[in-house]
Amino acid sequence: MNQHEEHPQHADEQQPAPAPATGVGTTGGDRPEGPISAAIIAAGVGAVALGLFTTLAEAIKDVADWLQWNDRVGPLSGKTLMAVAVWLVSWVILHLVLRNKEHETSRALTVALALIGLGVLGTFPTFFQLFAPE
Repeated sequence: MNQHEEHPQHADEQQPAPAPATGVGTTGGDRPEGPISAAIIAAGVGAVALGLFTTLAEAIKDVADWLQWNDRVGPLSGKTLMAVAVWLVSWVILHLVLRNKEHETSRALTVALALIGLGVLGTFPTFFQLFAPE
């Protein structure tokens, strides 16, 4: 019988302690938060795109006609599909740019909430009807 079999409780005591978190902007100290920040910010970019397309469709008749991809749905079909395309493209670009960066997700959340606020403003009828031709 060797020493570890005689005293199994001592074998656990010799395990190294987990490494402490090394700094701000990382999750657990070993993974950058850039991909998480990219996803959060991309959601805000998609919301702004929806607000922008909604306002542009109200302000410019040619844009509304171009965004009408389905007659039964109207220009909403183009607005939503273009906003989804902008969201996906921005997510890919932001992921490639931020993937190795140690960004704070709280800062990304603040940026995303501001962008979502602008997007909601752009889809609010009282706002986008201000740009409607008379």
